[in-house]
Amino acid sequence: MPSALESPEGGEEDILRYEETEGDPVSPMDLSELLKEGTKESHDRAENTQFVKDFLKGRIKRELFKLATVALHFTYSALEEEMDRNKDNPVFAPLYFPVELHRREALAKDLKYFYGEDWKEKIQCSEATQQYVDRIHHVGQHEPELLVAHAYTRYMGDLSGGQVLKKVAQRALKLPSTEEGIQFYVFDNISNAQQFKQLYRARMNALDFDKNTKERIVEEANKAFRFNMQVFDELDKIGRSLAEEAQDGGFPVHDGKGDIRKCPYYADKLGTAGPGCPFHAAVGLARQPLVQLVLAACVAVAAGAAAWYIL
Repeated sequence: MPSALESPEGGEEDILRYEETEGDPVSPMDLSELLKEGTKESHDRAENTQFVKDFLKGRIKRELFKLATVALHFTYSALEEEMDRNKDNPVFAPLYFPVELHRREALAKDLKYFYGEDWKEKIQCSEATQQYVDRIHHVGQHEPELLVAHAYTRYMGDLSGGQVLKKVAQRALKLPSTEEGIQFYVFDNISNAQQFKQLYRARMNALDFDKNTKERIVEEANKAFRFNMQVFDELDKIGRSLAEEAQDGGFPVHDGKGDIRKCPYYADKLGTAGPGCPFHAAVGLARQPLVQLVLAACVAVAAGAAAWYIL
């Protein structure tokens, strides 16, 4: 399938169709409308998961963002593998836009940025992500018409709300202005996201599906949302465990100013204070039972003296 922005002969046919979709009328029975209406509840639920709400507020740890990028890598690798498999299948071919949409190369750049050159050796597919991946492979190999639901759910979201997440992540994680680490959200080959989404929906509506097939696609889109929510919940649990680890053992909350490693209390708790550190030595000595008894006696004597002085 040629790119949406160029015709096979290099002419303007597809460019004109790209531009003319803006005012195309829609019918309640169009697949795009059925998907929009049929996934509203799932869409709202996904947006209200704790992970997404925290993300939108800028409460996203770098480590958690890295794990989310890993999940996206495995998801899109499966999705685009099945899209490549079905690129000539009439039930999916009109929606095959590898130049404009495919995310595998962008995600590889992000993972290289976060994990280094050997990123492939450092990542693994989580349980929730694997379930999502397995479903995509099943659909692509046995029910390719349902692949439309997964492509629609992912790419239309990336071109919409995904652009908000891009800005939040860049600001919250202090990522470079040159967009390293967020290449996933950058669609260099789409000049106008709104027009492209209109073209994509028009292509979907032109697919020759009966009512039953359309209903199955809507059902599959809702499943896709559920898989995404399971991944979000998994990430949220990991995020909470990261927070717990940071305060394990009753650590006081660090105010974020200065280098935490230079705080003697934290250094002692983390076991990183040097053997010659006076604070470390004093804390160790104070933990001895005999020393504690002597200190208690001293405190009692001092308190008695103070009381006598006041009287």
